[in-house]
Amino acid sequence: MHHLIRLHWLRARARGRDERGSVSLELVVVFPVVILIVFGVIQGALYYHARSVALAAAQEGLRAARAETGTAPAGGQAAQRFLTAAGGSSVMTGATVTPTRTATDASVTVRGQALSVLPGVPGLPVAQTAAGPIERFTTGGP
Repeated sequence: MHHLIRLHWLRARARGRDERGSVSLELVVVFPVVILIVFGVIQGALYYHARSVALAAAQEGLRAARAETGTAPAGGQAAQRFLTAAGGSSVMTGATVTPTRTATDASVTVRGQALSVLPGVPGLPVAQTAAGPIERFTTGGP
């Protein structure tokens, strides 16, 4: 009887020994995938944040450019001030603001690159435009 118990114990121990190291191997395979997913989520968040800031800056510039007394340069300055207040180059690198104003319409375009998680790799390009009619008084009525 004692012999059978010892034989069972040796078999169980041998089975456990065959599986030793399998957790380490699984971790070596899974860990890079998990890190890649985490970096992808962070990169996506940086991109969408930069897009949101660029759009908000373009809208702020548009408000200044389409005012009755506004000008295209005033719209560009307002957008640039917004970008600086929102974090500047810590949100988006190489940001440029392009304001335009005609007799009836105004638009402001903000371009730049989102920050990159990987050093030396450029971020994704971001471009947002806000456009609208110029505010003006008209005469006439019913």
